[in-house]
Amino acid sequence: MRRLPPLGSIQAFVHAARLGSIKAAADSLALSSPALTRRIQSLEQFIGTSLFERQSNSVHLNARGKAFLADIEPHIEALSSAVARVGETERMRIRIAVPSLFASQRLMPLLPELRHRHPELSIDVDTGADRIARLGEGLDAAIAITDKVDEKLYSRMLERGSIVAIGSRDLLDVVRTPADLRNVQILLHRDLPKGFDAWRTSIGMPELEPAEISYFDAGQLILDAAAGGLGIAFMLDSHLKASNDSRLVQFFGRSAVSPYAYWFACNRQGLDRKPIRIFHNWLFEQIAVDAAA
Repeated sequence: MRRLPPLGSIQAFVHAARLGSIKAAADSLALSSPALTRRIQSLEQFIGTSLFERQSNSVHLNARGKAFLADIEPHIEALSSAVARVGETERMRIRIAVPSLFASQRLMPLLPELRHRHPELSIDVDTGADRIARLGEGLDAAIAITDKVDEKLYSRMLERGSIVAIGSRDLLDVVRTPADLRNVQILLHRDLPKGFDAWRTSIGMPELEPAEISYFDAGQLILDAAAGGLGIAFMLDSHLKASNDSRLVQFFGRSAVSPYAYWFACNRQGLDRKPIRIFHNWLFEQIAVDAAA
């Protein structure tokens, strides 16, 4: 059998390729950046060619790197699935990446029902970033709010919903019309910046500019800030409905189709595994508004 490079070096390469950052890849593997770099360099030396174009804060695959990733990715996924199947016991366990707001508002209240139905299934919930990029590298499946999912993955839409303006009741006398947003700040999720653009275009005011934009990296923080009167948040209508915070109301009575949707995603072979299939089927039975993209 032909000698193969260490699996750890291939794992480092795949993480860096998917995340586009040495630091992010190192963090996801619990390694230091120099240690991950050494693994990639070891792989490049083994192959005899460079695989990345390196910049100050990011890395990008060169032509050989893209070809190599395309060749090995299906086999990495197959190996991951094989290891998982061999390791599965009567008590099945999977790790699911979920946005923290979706987890607290939608998923956690329903998990007791899943546990009652399938007591043999254990679910580890991961609310870290780069959910889809980490599939197959410690994560079995992901729920993500995004505008698209890589076609190489299995994906199915959970719900799209509408973008609405959300704020504190205390601001109703101050912010009466969309034009009043010129005098207040709006609150957006850092990863979902197109929500406000979609909303202002939908109401026929594409040039509307707020006084200021504040970005957050967690949905619950946005809701807390809005409830405290710090600004008007632009989020999904389901976020407001599930918040159960009496301080929050929808402003203006206007909405827009969201450019983002909640998706379930896993590797193509993921649903061959019984625990992922159980979770997937239950999720769409309990939560999904299964609509076309």
